[in-house]
Formats: sequence, C-alpha cells, structure tokens
Amino acid sequence: MRIDRLRKNYCIEIRWTAFPLHPETPEQGQTLEDLFAGRSFDVKAAMLRIRQVADEVGLPMAERTKTYNSRLAQELAKWAESKGKGDQYHQAVFQAYYVSGSNIGRVDELSSIAESVGLSRKEARSVLEERMYRGSVDADWMRSRELGVTAVPTFVMNRQSIVGAQPYEVLEDFIKAGGAKGRNAEDRT
Repeated sequence: MRIDRLRKNYCIEIRWTAFPLHPETPEQGQTLEDLFAGRSFDVKAAMLRIRQVADEVGLPMAERTKTYNSRLAQELAKWAESKGKGDQYHQAVFQAYYVSGSNIGRVDELSSIAESVGLSRKEARSVLEERMYRGSVDADWMRSRELGVTAVPTFVMNRQSIVGAQPYEVLEDFIKAGGAKGRNAEDRT
C-alpha cells in the first residue's frame, strides 16, 4: 500500500480523519441511483472513472451498485486506533466495502471486521452499541469541514491538500514539498 511505503521511506505520521460521506444513508444502504436521483449525475460514468483510477493506482475494487452508511465504521475505527490496530482495521473495512460489497453500517458486519484484525468481537459490539467514540468522530467531522475537505480520500499536510487516490510518486512529491524528511540518505535531498 502506498501509505505504508511512504511511512517506511519518510519520517511522517499518518492520521486518519473521519469525513461525513453521505451521512443521510440509511443503515440498510441505498442504491447509487437513488443516492444521486434528481441530480445531473451519471452514476455509470462516475463508477467507470473511479474504477479506472483504482486500477491505475493498484487498488482492488469490485462493481458496486449500493452505498452504506459509514458512521459506525468510523466510530469503530477510532476504537481500533486506540488498540493499535487502526491501519489493519481501515484496510479491512476498505476490503469489505469496496471489494466484497459488505454493509459497513451494520454492527454485526463491523464486529466481524474487528475480529478479523485481531480485536475482540464482543468489545467491538459494546463500543458500537454504547457509541463510545461518537464524540471523536464528531470532532473529526468538524476538523474535516475546517480543512475544507469535500471528498475522500483527501491528503492534508501543512494545510495543503490533494484529493483522490493518487499514485505513490504524486504522494511522495506532495509530502516532500511539505517538508517530510526521508529515512534513507537519497530521500533526504
């Protein structure tokens, strides 16, 4: 993964920030056609563009016709991060949503994802049912608004940003321009 490679090659800290992507989506999900109904938006063309970008940057992605509410997944991510499993959890949720088409708005699915990365299924369920990380995600949503984030993924460094799945070289140039120091001698120039 590009982020892992950047972390290996540069002295950077990665901070995941939750973003309210279609928070109105019901728990059972919604078709993309319904989500964009009444707007001048070609869902098939957009999905084709997303698929092409994913292919270009090496991200796995299946055809999808539905979207699911990601709020609970974001809350559980904050818990996973507190347990030192944030990166693994984020990758597992990505795989579940974009590759398997899983409904990441459901407690059972999220508890299973947590267990798949070595976290307690029972504790994950409790975290979700008690909404223990609601405030953390609310703070992230506020931060994303303050930073002017309008789409995911967005990469921010020193209040500068780039949007979209980017090739490694683009991300590398971005962090170098932001002052990141390389871990290897040739990366420190």
